[in-house]
Amino acid sequence: MAISDELRKEFNERVRPIKEKINDCLKKERDESFALRSAKEGIEEKKIFLCEEMIYTATLQMSINSISLEMLETKNNDTLNDARKSIYKSIIYLEELVTNIVDCPFSDLETHLASVAFVPIGRKLDIVKKIGLAIDLLVDAFGENSKWKESFVEMRGRHAVVAKNFINMKQACKDYFDHNSPVYETTVTYIRLLRNLLDKCAMEYRDRYELASRRLDDMRMAINLLIANRRIAMALGDNTESENIRKKALVWKTKMEADVKAGSSK
Repeated sequence: MAISDELRKEFNERVRPIKEKINDCLKKERDESFALRSAKEGIEEKKIFLCEEMIYTATLQMSINSISLEMLETKNNDTLNDARKSIYKSIIYLEELVTNIVDCPFSDLETHLASVAFVPIGRKLDIVKKIGLAIDLLVDAFGENSKWKESFVEMRGRHAVVAKNFINMKQACKDYFDHNSPVYETTVTYIRLLRNLLDKCAMEYRDRYELASRRLDDMRMAINLLIANRRIAMALGDNTESENIRKKALVWKTKMEADVKAGSSK
């Protein structure tokens, strides 16, 4: 359906204030990012702020697509792509603070966790959930046949990993079992969400390997995500789940090695 000039004008009028907010957010992000280059203190606080700012920016950008669908009955791929970049930026700001290491002993993250100790677990959970929701909204907005379909596996994986590295697991394991802890419910919610994210992302990487890429690094990532999830199960004393994950990882590793021998992987 052809879009009339009048309808296009109405659309532009409706999204103008949203675009102004987006431009303000992006300018703020550019200015703060530039200031970080010479900053001597407060770096961690600024990066947390920028992470949250980029999540908000992504929601604004996706709202323009929603209005486009409502008024023009057409998807606005440009704003969706901008939202995709904003979500990636939000993840990257967290990665710069707590690393993007998929599997490592929790003690290896202590120095990085100390730098974000000022962020209460409730705020951490809020950030992790907001990024996850933004990703879900973006995937739905692009649709099943999007050219970015496979790249969303990576986006979800990076989200899961940074969520894992964002929480002090040593303290969280104590609060998880302490019903008197003021952050008991928040901690339980965070850890349950985290375990679900890691499991889901491991399956998505495995599926991408089996159904699309046949790339060994996809299968290795899937296995590493499983192992990272097993560390959490072990820390919580969940021996049954730990053993189940160990067996699954072994099956996947055996399958990968068989594919290498058969020459069916890349």
